[in-house]
Amino acid sequence: MSIFEIAEIFGIIAFALSGFYIGAKEKLDVLGIFIAAFLTALGGGITRDTIADKVPYTFTHIMPTFLVICVVIFAIFLKLNRHDKLEQTTAFVVSDTLGLVSFAISGSLVGIEAGFNIFGIIMLSLITAVGGSCLRDILLNRIPFFLVSEFYATVSIIISLAMYVLSEFGVISFFSSLAVFIAGVVLRLLAYYKKWKLPKLG
Repeated sequence: MSIFEIAEIFGIIAFALSGFYIGAKEKLDVLGIFIAAFLTALGGGITRDTIADKVPYTFTHIMPTFLVICVVIFAIFLKLNRHDKLEQTTAFVVSDTLGLVSFAISGSLVGIEAGFNIFGIIMLSLITAVGGSCLRDILLNRIPFFLVSEFYATVSIIISLAMYVLSEFGVISFFSSLAVFIAGVVLRLLAYYKKWKLPKLG
């Protein structure tokens, strides 16, 4: 299994759960919850692959769709929608963090494989990491989460820069990518619990 596939699996599972919770919180019906989960988990990757002139990974592999369906059914079975404070629990924060970091890495890898420059790699990483949740929030008439959250999208930018440097030195491997993954998770969790925020105007 490639680094890309491992990152995709982690990201899809984590963000499908995030989409499920937001859909349940907005009191959507079952179909609406599935759509919210699919958009959150797969929307960024589809947009990423389209920009990179690739057939979307989701459309050529059954695994992404299967994972989302399993996560939603599992969440319904456990009645996770009844936990009002789920979004603030450590389990949810860690899960969302794993999704963010995993997708930031997979987006960077697609950009590197496509031969994009540093700006293109950063944009693909950002789109993969926050694109799905952005589409979901727009559909639900919410301000996209990454625009108002603490140090969220910034983590994906830092990860993409790290992956770009590894690529330039020709040392992208499972272990170097794992090191970036761990560093990204630690950075995101520190930012969350220390409440780091980017400065605002006014």
